[in-house]
Amino acid sequence: MGLTDEIDKIRSDKDENILLMTHIVLGYPSFDVNREVISQMVDNGVDLIEMQIPFSEPMADGPVIVKANQEALDNKVSVNDCLEFAAEITARHDIPFLFMTYYNIIFKYGEEKFLQKAADLKIKGLIVPDIPPEEGEEFFTLAKKYRIAIIMIFAPTSSRERMSRLASYAEGFIYCVARKGVTGQATSFDDEFNEYIERCRRATDLPLAVGFGISRKNDVDYLNGKADIAVIGTKTIKLVEAEGSTAVGPFIQGLR
Repeated sequence: MGLTDEIDKIRSDKDENILLMTHIVLGYPSFDVNREVISQMVDNGVDLIEMQIPFSEPMADGPVIVKANQEALDNKVSVNDCLEFAAEITARHDIPFLFMTYYNIIFKYGEEKFLQKAADLKIKGLIVPDIPPEEGEEFFTLAKKYRIAIIMIFAPTSSRERMSRLASYAEGFIYCVARKGVTGQATSFDDEFNEYIERCRRATDLPLAVGFGISRKNDVDYLNGKADIAVIGTKTIKLVEAEGSTAVGPFIQGLR
């Protein structure tokens, strides 16, 4: 079953108009904490989780996630550590998991070797912000071979023509960046945002996930009916830092 089909099935089984996807940085602050946070997320209704393999220059990420990446690397978290952890997690929890990382990680590991390993781990998709399709034809072809969805990213600055081109390569869902800039800042939902999401919807038949600045129930409620997936990232990292992993479950419950 492809990732889009899995998303449709989750929505049907749970009778939810909008799903929740969360983001964690692997190895930050530790794999033990990752393990507990993921359990809290799954037990309290998260539908998909993107697991970020740490990278030294995460250009799409804001200061909170950049710091988490750097601390994980300072703690000697390796790609193999992340893959071993993913094997445990995907075997334990029956929801779709994705990897998020940057292309240099995949290139150094070996494109086909990485994709084959991800497929063996039952990873459903990859979010790689720094590889446009024009520069990754072979990579995209290999991903199809291993039935891993490469998630394309729309931005408010994307033209209609650019959206159309990206959509022609997309599988699984489209990640719609809610605003210009990096992760972690608040997002204003206004007429300009609504027009942007309408453009996204016209560009593809795939589900739309909206991320960057989604942190409250009001945000999720606003997106309900406009998008298919709300993505929460920086907020949960801040919450774990401030209150510990046990705060994640009540927070996730409160988003519905």
